[in-house]
Amino acid sequence: MKKCLETMIASARFDLRRQVAGLAACLGLAFLTGCASTPRTTGSRPFHFETDTFAYANDVTEDFAYDTEGRWRGHTRDPKPDYTRYCFVVARSARQFFQNARFDSALPVATETEYRRLVRKVVSTNPRKDLVESAKVIIPGYANLREFSGEQEQVLKEECGSFWQSYFQRGNWRMVFPFSRLDQQKMADQLARAVRENRPPILHVVCFPSLQINHAVVLYGIEETAEDILFAVYDPNAPHLPASLTFHRASRTFNYPMNADFQGGDVNTYEVYSKLWY
Repeated sequence: MKKCLETMIASARFDLRRQVAGLAACLGLAFLTGCASTPRTTGSRPFHFETDTFAYANDVTEDFAYDTEGRWRGHTRDPKPDYTRYCFVVARSARQFFQNARFDSALPVATETEYRRLVRKVVSTNPRKDLVESAKVIIPGYANLREFSGEQEQVLKEECGSFWQSYFQRGNWRMVFPFSRLDQQKMADQLARAVRENRPPILHVVCFPSLQINHAVVLYGIEETAEDILFAVYDPNAPHLPASLTFHRASRTFNYPMNADFQGGDVNTYEVYSKLWY
């Protein structure tokens, strides 16, 4: 009897070790698969600020400015905006329309019901992958996203996604961990490569833990000098004019300029909607 029990215990221990080993192998494979970037082909055309962005803004709840004593202060907007905290939704949707939709102004304008269906179809596509041309969602009656969103603003605001998707974007975990200067150098190289290949990256721009800025933007243009890399930026909060993001080579630091919501200064960045973990 004792020998039988010893045999059963030994067998159970072996099965447990095998299960743990199998689980470790699966986790290791998932980690390696998620961290490895999947090669993507160069996009067929560049992203254009004038046509590939939304006509409306992700509003901010406060306007910031320096007061007479030189302090950076916010002033609550009155009336309170009704479309706020959607920066990740707007940035993600802009790229989904860019890579997975095709506008055809030669077709007749559709009904509101049909446009709602088409918008839901576009934003349900995987933002980390491009559809082949034959599978892209056709948007009739308009030449581009800027024109479409100018005429169908409410439809797009209601169908592109909820503000909670900004708070629960899967890559948000990254901002709580330190960013080394080497990390940011690698990120600058990664972003520059993506822009050159017509794959506009979506960037999480953050100061943590202060959260002076916690924002999503789209990069679409690049100019390089010996000292800096200057990225052209579509900021969902400012749809009328392009913004900019500068990477200083010597300090290996990103800098975002002052606007109505941010005092301006050094920031940390990382690309989202790009990998399994982001």
